[in-house]
Amino acid sequence: MNHTDQRRRLRAVLAGSTCVLPASVYDPLSARVAEAVGHEIGLLTGAVASHTTLAAPDLAVLTLTEFADQIRRIMRVSKLSLIVDADHGYGNALNVRRTIQELEHAGVSALSIEDTVLPQRFGRPEGAKELISTEEMVGKLRAAVDARQDPTLVIAGRTSFRMEDAERIAARALAYAATGIDAIFIVGVANLKQIEAIHAAVKLPIIVGPAPASLKRDELAARGARVLLQGHLQPVAAAVKALHETYAHLFNAGAAADLESKITSVEEMERLVDTDSHKKWQREYLR
Repeated sequence: MNHTDQRRRLRAVLAGSTCVLPASVYDPLSARVAEAVGHEIGLLTGAVASHTTLAAPDLAVLTLTEFADQIRRIMRVSKLSLIVDADHGYGNALNVRRTIQELEHAGVSALSIEDTVLPQRFGRPEGAKELISTEEMVGKLRAAVDARQDPTLVIAGRTSFRMEDAERIAARALAYAATGIDAIFIVGVANLKQIEAIHAAVKLPIIVGPAPASLKRDELAARGARVLLQGHLQPVAAAVKALHETYAHLFNAGAAADLESKITSVEEMERLVDTDSHKKWQREYLR
């Protein structure tokens, strides 16, 4: 399947002047729901993929194969321009090349490679994070750009304000931009001055990870931010709450009819799973 049009749509967003909020999706059905709402840009983070694919925490235990397989399932039915979090590229620069090949083939429109040391090294305090050297990250991003086959695929270099100050992060962003990547992805943002430092250092569009609610999208847009990742765990958490309440109701001998006001209609479910097309194929091929 050719995903170039979806990638071009995302590139138009990155080249624009507004900051968009993508829909956090985790499987084909959630992607269909996001599209039904009107979303054109989707997001699959490593944390969400680990939660929904493995029921595991975000500790770099998800494999590239598992991640790519879930993306393929989503993109088989979805027209979203999908942004994905490829963590550290699943290894060194050679592994990054393989990651680009697999995720491009799976249909992503954009992916980010981060400069965090993953998985956490032995002997480090629990939850402690560190960054790889700028030189190693530059090698990873050069490998990523070189491995790309479709030039419309967006590659973003990710770094974090949680580990270094704005001046050093800006220096990293400048070095990363020189590799030929398409965007800078920043997490750990606490204030607008940090975004201004990146915007002044590089002329690439900026993707902002979770940011304080006090930072408005129009303020971020004026400083080069084109995508804001905010609330990406909420859809999964909402689904879990709905499942828990439904399972508990039925387990405790509650009537199924009592749930009608809380669940999606049969008609909407049939539309989301494309029942009409499948029935048409039944009539055509099962005669």
